[in-house]
Amino acid sequence: MNCVLLSFIVLGAFLGLLSEGASSSRPPVINVGAIFGLNTMYGQTASIAFKAAEDDVNSDPTILGGSKLRIMISDAQRSGFLSIMGALQFMETDVVAIIGPQTSIMAHVLSHLANELTVPMLSFTALDPTLSPLQFPFFVQTAPSDLFLMRAISEMITYYGWSDVVALYNDDDNSRNGITALGDELEERRCKISYKAVLPLDVVITSPTEIIEELTKIRGMEYRIIVVNTFPNTGKMIFEEAKRLGMMEKGYVWIATTWLSSLADSDLPLDLKSLSGVLTLRLHTPDSRKKRDFSARWKNKTIGLNVYGLYAYDTVWIIAQALKSLLEAGGNLTFSHDAKLSSLKGEALNLSALSRFDEGPQLLDYIMRTKMSGLTGPVQFHKDRSMVQPSYDIINVVDGGVRQIGYWSNHSGLSVAPPETFYNNPSNRSSSNQHLMSVTWPGGTSVTPRGWVFPNNGKLLRIGVPDRASFKDFVSRVNGSSNKVQGYCIDVFEAAVKLLSYPVPHEFIFFGDGLQNPNYNDLVNKVTNGVDFDAAIGDIAIVTKRTRIVDYTQPYIESGLVVVAPVTALNENPWAFLRPFTPPMWAVTASFFMVVGAVIWILEHRTNDEFRGPPRRQIITILWFTFSTMFFSHRENTTSTLGRMVLLIWLFVVLIITSSYTASLTSMLTVQQLNSPIKGVDTLISSSGRIGFQVGSFAENYMIDELNIARSRLVALGSPQEYATALQNGTVAAIVDERPYVDLFLSDYCKFAIRGQEFTRCGWGFAFPRDSPLAVDMSTAILGLSETGELQRIHDRWLSKSNCSSPHGSQSGDSEQLNVHSFWGMFLVCGIACLVALFIHFIKIVRNFIKHKPEEEEKDIPSPVSSRLKKLQTFLAYVDEKEEESKRKFKRKRSSLSMNANSSISSTPI
Repeated sequence: MNCVLLSFIVLGAFLGLLSEGASSSRPPVINVGAIFGLNTMYGQTASIAFKAAEDDVNSDPTILGGSKLRIMISDAQRSGFLSIMGALQFMETDVVAIIGPQTSIMAHVLSHLANELTVPMLSFTALDPTLSPLQFPFFVQTAPSDLFLMRAISEMITYYGWSDVVALYNDDDNSRNGITALGDELEERRCKISYKAVLPLDVVITSPTEIIEELTKIRGMEYRIIVVNTFPNTGKMIFEEAKRLGMMEKGYVWIATTWLSSLADSDLPLDLKSLSGVLTLRLHTPDSRKKRDFSARWKNKTIGLNVYGLYAYDTVWIIAQALKSLLEAGGNLTFSHDAKLSSLKGEALNLSALSRFDEGPQLLDYIMRTKMSGLTGPVQFHKDRSMVQPSYDIINVVDGGVRQIGYWSNHSGLSVAPPETFYNNPSNRSSSNQHLMSVTWPGGTSVTPRGWVFPNNGKLLRIGVPDRASFKDFVSRVNGSSNKVQGYCIDVFEAAVKLLSYPVPHEFIFFGDGLQNPNYNDLVNKVTNGVDFDAAIGDIAIVTKRTRIVDYTQPYIESGLVVVAPVTALNENPWAFLRPFTPPMWAVTASFFMVVGAVIWILEHRTNDEFRGPPRRQIITILWFTFSTMFFSHRENTTSTLGRMVLLIWLFVVLIITSSYTASLTSMLTVQQLNSPIKGVDTLISSSGRIGFQVGSFAENYMIDELNIARSRLVALGSPQEYATALQNGTVAAIVDERPYVDLFLSDYCKFAIRGQEFTRCGWGFAFPRDSPLAVDMSTAILGLSETGELQRIHDRWLSKSNCSSPHGSQSGDSEQLNVHSFWGMFLVCGIACLVALFIHFIKIVRNFIKHKPEEEEKDIPSPVSSRLKKLQTFLAYVDEKEEESKRKFKRKRSSLSMNANSSISSTPI
């Protein structure tokens, strides 16, 4: 027992010596620097969090053993120069890491110093997306980059259906590069930043002069979605002036980045009532026991706890855990002089005093391998050094307070449930899974703002209209006026504008000289550049080439290219009764009449007296019987089962054929049929005739590019009168134009008609610049006109007129002719029935022939040739013979044979 006790005592003393030796190899104090402006919200919050984290780390001996962590804060006082001097001083005092700087401007500068002296630099406020780990390997962002913040804002903009945004920001690296990232994210979603309002640096703004100037510009624009990416000082001034300028009213949308939520959480002076309706974001930190305990410890501080206090606390712990891993792995904390700095000479600068942290790369590696649960949730880095699971709370300022309306995470997008509930599920970013709660917008409304208005600058919307020389029912100048327009297209536009929920002050500007129709591609191009026209209305076809440069409204009239050619009426033809069937159909039908008649004769010849007699009579019987079936007036009866079967099928075929013939002939004789050598676009392409088209129409390029028609065949025509003249005198064989023009042309000129079907499908719409919100609203208005019937009434008022007794449609002379293809199934069934009946009839005759002619085999057998010939003659005679006669002969012969046999038996002696 005493030996065992002595052994434990010796072992304990030995372990104590080892522990004392290990502790002596570690420095008693490990210095970590921090560069923050203590007169700022972020600096005040960070200093309190740093002290709390320092105490917690030093109170746990398992973290650094016998060493103490000391955080030295350099007050930068929002000065770039003091930030640099603070960093240099830290490098002289052998710090193992630096927390900060506070701004991205200084992060870009001081990261070069950290790279050279291999001192890790960690920041949770300098979140500029351009601080790349490739360029600055020793700079680490311990909070999600602003890239994710801008992605969240862009998805919010897409969610609410907006497209144009105004960005209001300071001219510093963090704000500027964040807005650049926002522009990239918006572009991926077919949105854009329409205007960038740049303000001076936050530290130099002393009066709101520049802010008022930019807000006044924005107020005069049509865009109402404003993203404010700035700092608390500038942000408060922006909203104060916006309130004074009336820009916090209904119709505006304000989205502030994380500075506003942090300011509200910090309990600093802020009039939230004046910010009612503003949306802001806050870095999301999951609820936890650690977080609640830390919040309780924060009470009675000089500033309220915001999310950056949590990240400041976790940043200290990231460094502490990395130091623990480094020391436990046997690493030391040593510093040496940088040879590059020692070679530099200077009378005042003591650069050789700056120390290089020898274990900096190893400590950085342990920092990047951090995996812990902090106040902000799971703390871990991806390979690209971004934080795992970046997410934000989306907050609505309402009634002097804040209300959370949802969340955003890079995993699940927008949601009303906390992001951590989705991490175990596959990512689903579909639009149907994106949700936010209702929002109270500026002005107290709950209706989502449209996001734009007409600019309040006194300017009218400049609308280009074609100054047409023909077809003026669509668009025309009123009595030589310079800006008064009338026509079908104008009435549709004005009716649609009246359905909008806001006024659209506009003026019409003519495009063209009025002597000939203008080129519509040039008209659309002038909308694209935005210099000449803000929109274009009129008879503008929606074609692929134009949709690449402008946005069209919903088509308000259907259109498509058709072929117009001279026609002659076919009803005057004395042989019109033959037109229901094509020549092959007539030939096949007549052939089947003859074939069926012959088959019925064969099947009935041996049993039916009506199908017997002299050859001349039999031929007449066949012809009469078969053609009388056309009218179901045949007098001859069929007695055989096979004959009745064939006749029944044939009568069904005749019924279908006669009914189809009657219907087709009736249609042809009651509806005027038109004939022309041009049957449609296919015959037009294959022909060599010249083709007319309307001046300025896209039909010219379409025929050249898509139909491969030679340009030399095309003739430009400018008016309906020229159309008629060219078609009548043979200048052109046909005209290709859009359906609305052609319908209007045919309403006055009755000797022409549409040939074939439309070979393109499109419509007419109003053209607006790309991504114009007015195009969307006008499309909705046009649909409203269509649903109420107003669109049709406008059409009838302008275009429903005709001076022709009967409209010329697109029917061709032989479009209703019936061909063999339509009836080949019935002919096939009838033919098979005839063949089957003949085959059965032939087998039956052969069987009876063999049975009824046994005496032929008893006769002397002549030569083989004469024998076969005689058998064939006998067989044909048997076939031609009436069946009853054959049976009587067979009975007589059998009786004769029986009597002869009996007489032979009686004459034989017993």
